[in-house]
This record gives sequence, structure tokens and C-alpha cells, in this order.
Amino acid sequence: QVQLVESGGGLVQPGGSLRLSCAGSGITLDYYAIGWFRQAPGKEREGVSCISTSDGSTFYADSVKGRFTISRDNAKNTVYLQMNSLKPEDTAVYYCATANCESGSYYSWGQGTLVTVSS
Repeated sequence: QVQLVESGGGLVQPGGSLRLSCAGSGITLDYYAIGWFRQAPGKEREGVSCISTSDGSTFYADSVKGRFTISRDNAKNTVYLQMNSLKPEDTAVYYCATANCESGSYYSWGQGTLVTVSS
């Protein structure tokens, strides 16, 4: 059974950091482009970041550029999203998914992990 499992969310103060993990089960993540998107209550889904499979190119939404970093650890079959300088508007459920980075399409995602940025 193919699964993507997100973890690492939690409550953090503004300006703090979190690292989200996306672990693959039954799927080899380095064969796929992997993206992160987020969903806040009452808001549309927003693509956050993506890492391609061909040359490792990375993509970021303007709202997180310079603060978030996406990376892979193929030995651990895991993709990470390092989030620094967090803001209250980053509060959302974060999902990782198999993706097309160029089109911003998402195909299969996990259950999500909640990030809450609040003092």
C-alpha cells in the first residue's frame, strides 16, 4: 500500500522554526517530484514548495520564499520542509504529495500535519 506520512507539525511561536517530514511507505520518493501544500480553515489550498526528481530543482511560493527550504534524504526515503521565521499566517494543515512541480498539480497525499503559529 502506497502511503505518504507527514509529521513534525505542532505549536510554535511567531519567529520560530519547525521541520516537517514526509516519509514514503510502499513508494520510493526519489522517483517522484514531491510537493508540499497547505490548507488553512476557510481558505483555498496553497502550494508551498516542490522538489523535482530530474535535477532536484526546487520551487517555492512567494509567501514562503527565503523562509522555507525543501530537501530530500533518499537514504531515509523522506522529504523535508524546513520552516523558519514562521508567521501566524503560516498556520495550516500541511500535506506532502506526489506532484508536478511545473504545473503545480498534486496527485496523492497523506493525512497532513497541523502547524499552528501563535503566541
